[in-house]
Amino acid sequence: MQMAPNTSNLDPVVLELGHLFADAGYELSLVGGPVRDLFLGRASPDLDFTTNATPEEILAVAQKWADSHWEMGREFGTIGFRKRKRGGGVLLIEVTTYRAEAYDPESRKPAVAFGTSLLEDLSRRDFTTNAMALRLPSLELVDPHGGAADLAAGILRTPGTPEQSFSDDPLRMMRAARFASQLGLSIHPEVHRAMTEMAGRIGIISAERVRDELVKLVCGAHPRAGVDILVETGLAALVLPEVPALQLETDEHHRHKDVYQHSLQVLEQAAALETGPDGPVPGPDFVLRFAALMHDVGKPKTRRFEPGGAVSFRHHDLAGAKLTAKRMRALRFDNDSIKAVSRLVELHMRFYGYGDAGWTDSAVRRYVTDAGPLLERLHRLTRSDVTTRNQRKADRLSFAYDDLEQRIAVLAEKEELDAIRPDLDGGAIMALLGLKPGPVVGRAYKFLLDQRMEHGPRTAQESEAALRDWWAAQPESQALEPETQGNRSHEPEQNRTHP
Repeated sequence: MQMAPNTSNLDPVVLELGHLFADAGYELSLVGGPVRDLFLGRASPDLDFTTNATPEEILAVAQKWADSHWEMGREFGTIGFRKRKRGGGVLLIEVTTYRAEAYDPESRKPAVAFGTSLLEDLSRRDFTTNAMALRLPSLELVDPHGGAADLAAGILRTPGTPEQSFSDDPLRMMRAARFASQLGLSIHPEVHRAMTEMAGRIGIISAERVRDELVKLVCGAHPRAGVDILVETGLAALVLPEVPALQLETDEHHRHKDVYQHSLQVLEQAAALETGPDGPVPGPDFVLRFAALMHDVGKPKTRRFEPGGAVSFRHHDLAGAKLTAKRMRALRFDNDSIKAVSRLVELHMRFYGYGDAGWTDSAVRRYVTDAGPLLERLHRLTRSDVTTRNQRKADRLSFAYDDLEQRIAVLAEKEELDAIRPDLDGGAIMALLGLKPGPVVGRAYKFLLDQRMEHGPRTAQESEAALRDWWAAQPESQALEPETQGNRSHEPEQNRTHP
């Protein structure tokens, strides 16, 4: 890794802003993640700056220069700007007054105090790799805590003592695991020890902030490493307890695999099956990855030792779906994400048995319909769930799933599987049976949907005949017969179905 920042990746807007502040008599430095990324040879779409100017002075210097600005972080000394790049695209810029924060140990929010120097500002940052700055417009590197050397060595350390850093902001413990996932950094032993001793401090952090760090960790380049750190330090027991619970005690006869390590391997394998931006599952895909991590969380609750010596986990898919949804609600995930992840967990066992017994076309249709828009993710989750060292078994399962996907493709081409619906809609059902809107219409619709699943596409005449036969067997049909007959008497002769 290079030991100097690659400033050739800097957008000209950065130097332009540096000159603006210098001409106005203020200091300005690019700071934190964007500087770290210069060492890694990549550009940051969002740029963070720090300055000795106050928020009012920041606005005075840059408000007319920027295309737009926002002041939501003004009480914390931050003013945001939006600036169009010369070659197209937009940069999001935040400029923050030097800070010297004082924290209430029991508060979720820091009490902000403005600082007076760049070095003071850097000393209060989370990790040495994020405590580097480039003075502007001179491009002088300021690295008082050895962040460049730590980055080259792949080590994550704090500028001061980790105890003080994590006491100031306990979320930094989650961030440490996240940077291990995103950047492949190893946690310094002193930092790891402090995280373990202080894990309980995460309890004062809001669920929303914990969630955001967890999403970034799961979507990192090395999610397994990040999850391992959360579990090793005890943080996972507090924010995601279902995962460390997968470390089932090993029975002396080794009758089941290590569920925790299996789940981490499934997570890795699922991430490897993500596609590029033009594919069906562009990576990183949080829904797929989190479902892979959580797919077996129902096993500890459902484990049973059978009389013959085997171990069973009956219905762990259903139990896991409920546990996953409950945890995601506690972490304040949005409803769509909760439904998608828990549905994948619920469906992840559906495929097993296909290779042995085979499925009817009806079963294939139901598989596709139950997965709905999650089908491509379900394909990848199911394939990722194979971690056996028995190559013959792995090959058999892979061939069976190849066959299932081929059958899905053939049926999809013939029947538009992604939009399966009855051959008659609700309006046609009510007109045919002389019904008003209500639960009976819903039952009739479900009957026709089942018929569609079982037999594939049918003509309108076939569906009408099947519906009339079904209706004749319903107790409600006798009570409504006069009305039904009255309505049907006005049907055009060609629309009636005769025996």
